[in-house]
Amino acid sequence: MSAEILKVSGLATSYGKIEALKGVDLRVESGKVTCLLGPNGAGKTTLMMTIAGILQARRGSILLEGKQLVGLSPANIVTQGVALVPENRLVFPQMSVRENLLAGAYQRNDKVGIAGDIERMYTRFPRLRERSEQLAGTLSGGEQQMLAVARALMSRPRLLLMDEPSLGLAPMVVADIFRIISELNRDGTSIFLVEQNAHMALQVAHHFYLMEQGKVTFDGTPGELAEDEVIQRAYLGTSRRSDP
Repeated sequence: MSAEILKVSGLATSYGKIEALKGVDLRVESGKVTCLLGPNGAGKTTLMMTIAGILQARRGSILLEGKQLVGLSPANIVTQGVALVPENRLVFPQMSVRENLLAGAYQRNDKVGIAGDIERMYTRFPRLRERSEQLAGTLSGGEQQMLAVARALMSRPRLLLMDEPSLGLAPMVVADIFRIISELNRDGTSIFLVEQNAHMALQVAHHFYLMEQGKVTFDGTPGELAEDEVIQRAYLGTSRRSDP
């Protein structure tokens, strides 16, 4: 079994008196893609934002290779090796593509390394090179998603958090995004992915969790996910048994 890079235990996060996460337990294995499924409002984005330090946990722990992240600032969590690609991209619209990439490296001061990483991002995402001086807000949705991923990679994360990377994108662009996820993982990046498109996730993920109403209700392999009758109906649109 691979070593775990992330371990979440008993995690609870609230919005005022509303408890969005109700004691979440899960783990992300090093060098693997772990996918979190769940309906809207289940708490998936809340979990991602809590791991990234944007929201503060009310109780529980988040360990990155044994180091406690709860209580650290978002900037400090980035320096520990965690980067978030947020839901709906959230690029800086009035900044150029290049400026967005530089913003992703704001914690670094190695100018030569940053320049080299920008060149690597342009090699991995050729459309970003073509639009280097273009304002990010004028890019297509797919291009903005590529920029959001590239910006996160500029911090050289060991763990990449991706919240709904396929949301609102055309099928061809979604296929491109999942190809990139697979390539990043082959290059050694551990990825924790929130995704509604279970069919695409099954092509890249090594382990799955299902969250409902702030709790984890499924924990298993892709094979176990594909065999689960309830998940088949809800997320795969299929069923092994015919209705009577």
